[in-house]
Amino acid sequence: MTVPGKFGGRTAIVTGASRGIGFAIAERLVSEGARVVITARQKEALDEAVARLGGPEVALAVAGKADDTAHQAEAVGQAVERFGSLDMLVNNAGVNPWYGPMVELDLGVARKVVEVNCIAALSWVQHAHRAWMGEHGGAIVNVASHSAISPAPGVGFYGASKAMLVAMTRLLAVELGPDIRVNAVAPAVVKTKFAAALYEGREEQLAAAYPLKRLGEPDDVGGAVAFLLSGDASLLTGHLLVVDGGVTLAGVTA
Repeated sequence: MTVPGKFGGRTAIVTGASRGIGFAIAERLVSEGARVVITARQKEALDEAVARLGGPEVALAVAGKADDTAHQAEAVGQAVERFGSLDMLVNNAGVNPWYGPMVELDLGVARKVVEVNCIAALSWVQHAHRAWMGEHGGAIVNVASHSAISPAPGVGFYGASKAMLVAMTRLLAVELGPDIRVNAVAPAVVKTKFAAALYEGREEQLAAAYPLKRLGEPDDVGGAVAFLLSGDASLLTGHLLVVDGGVTLAGVTA
């Protein structure tokens, strides 16, 4: 059950939020009173997302590449200018352009994965810290992956990058406390376009391995992220919330 106004007066940036998990996170935050700045590469998709979120009074789109520092600065600056604060940051944008054995992975691709999934996330935190959170405090959630804690053949380097993101989350929690909390979520397979190759054509078979007998939906992650950003999680920092339908308990790789 959502609590109207839980995030009233607060502003969030959610990266990679034109669809899928990012949009579900933004939608949940808006439903609980937040204003959101959403980012992604395609302006048209972002504009459609803003309309679905309720329009310019509650949402602002800033198009650009997640690992572009100029784009990061623009989004952070517009959040503070338009809505008056930047209280929450969700690093959701990520890439996984490779499926196959890690030993065959092109190193240029590997560098790009680390650049977007890890270094860009740190840069977003730095921009948010300089612009607002360093003086006023805030809450940050990094979207990691179940593959960060359980080997996932085929997407192993993506998982390795997310493991790095989890390590960064814990270090930032130590460095930025007590006024800024930094947590992460680790979803297993969630039914999005991004993860389609992992479940399409075999969803029932895959879900059978989960104790809850279903795969994740974007709203499942949206709710978890909203919890970590909220006062209900005021004693949690450096925490990794695994959102996996119990599949870790079953000993199944992501």
